[in-house]
Amino acid sequence: MPNNDDGSNRSDLQTRLIAIGLVNGKPQKEQIRLLSIAGMSPKEIADLIGTTPNTVNVALSSLRKKGKMNLKTEGAKEDV
Repeated sequence: MPNNDDGSNRSDLQTRLIAIGLVNGKPQKEQIRLLSIAGMSPKEIADLIGTTPNTVNVALSSLRKKGKMNLKTEGAKEDV
């Protein structure tokens, strides 16, 4: 008999695979920025990219101080 958690486990796996594809090949700080914007917690980000939650928190703090926690990339045109 199938376990009711199978659907949520599959959904979680799909989410993780999509997140890995999104950040693959990018520098660690950019990975952290993108995954945080996507709504992942520091622990989830750390587990996904193979670092510690403390490293993620330090990177997020640094990015916030530099004002780089938005979706726009440098050089992108702003909508008028």
